[in-house]
Amino acid sequence: MNKNLTTDVTIKQMPAFKRAYKKLQPQQKEKVNVAIRAIIQKPQIGQAKKGDLASVFIHKFKLGRQEMLLTYEWTI
Repeated sequence: MNKNLTTDVTIKQMPAFKRAYKKLQPQQKEKVNVAIRAIIQKPQIGQAKKGDLASVFIHKFKLGRQEMLLTYEWTI
């Protein structure tokens, strides 16, 4: 296995995410950032959708008592 493997990651925020993220408290924003970092480190963490959305993954995490869903696309 090549240990010098580099991975290019491109993160794009959709407008709805930007609006929702802007309204979060600083502690909540940090939890969202932790979830995003977890996705970057291990993209397989989310559940793959099926059918027409086969390239879309959903990562679920808790933000307080509310379950949040982060949707992302990942290609090898």
